[in-house]
Amino acid sequence: MSETETAVRTTTAGGSARTGPERKGTGRKGAGRVLRVLLAGAGRLWLFALLVALWEGASRAAGAAFFPPPSEIVRALYDIWFSGPVDRFFLTQKAIDDFRPSFTNLFAGWLIAAVGGIALGLVIGRSQKLGDVLEPVLQFGRAIPPPTLIPFLMVILDLDGPLQITTIAFGVIWPILLNTIDGMRTVDRLQLDTARVFGITGLLRLRRVILPSAAPKIFAGLRVSLGFALILMVISELIGQAAGIGAHIIIAQQSFQMADMWAGIVLLGVLGCLFNLLFLVVERRVLGWHVGARRLAD
Repeated sequence: MSETETAVRTTTAGGSARTGPERKGTGRKGAGRVLRVLLAGAGRLWLFALLVALWEGASRAAGAAFFPPPSEIVRALYDIWFSGPVDRFFLTQKAIDDFRPSFTNLFAGWLIAAVGGIALGLVIGRSQKLGDVLEPVLQFGRAIPPPTLIPFLMVILDLDGPLQITTIAFGVIWPILLNTIDGMRTVDRLQLDTARVFGITGLLRLRRVILPSAAPKIFAGLRVSLGFALILMVISELIGQAAGIGAHIIIAQQSFQMADMWAGIVLLGVLGCLFNLLFLVVERRVLGWHVGARRLAD
């Protein structure tokens, strides 16, 4: 048997044949890629780790009850929400009681604002005259701080879900709406004329020409509004809410359980980072063509 035949390992029927050196090379490339990712992550997180270490040392040296060290905060975070059984993904009953209403209100309000903001933005953005007429109204509505509506909403709505969802939806619709309008107005006129020449009109033109051109700005508005939604979720839960992450923070503060209060604050920061990361993954997948075009332009 020749050396070539010895090097080739035939797989089962339908499989591919790969030589030993090729397999080793692939393994080295995979290990090198993982190592590069780990080194890049370490290079980005060193400042965060340094700040946490300084916080730990300063808190223990000062002994201030209102500023517990990060080790106590992480322990409280684990005990309160993530020390549950394996069959519930380590979630405690309190985690279920807090996460369910908070996430329901957050995503319900954000989705309502997304659908309404994009739909209105598509209509307003295609009509310059309508946009000019509604511009003062839109700017006035955007200038109203959403938390100031909570006393009014408490009178006409239930203190549970409807109040929180309405507060979130009103607060986050503006970046979505205004970005959609701006995206619609930046559609290249040449693309619209070309589509008209080829008989692409109506919904087909909207789906094939207008929406792809406006999509980057729409996604930018959705991303910003998701961060606002998390903030408004907490603010709306601070008033008259028995369950939820915001309610946990205010109850812990009123009972002087500072580690539990800080655990809720840290949890919100982690959730904000996770939501932003997941949204970026979806955005890059949906707008992959846009990212590639920008790289080529650069």
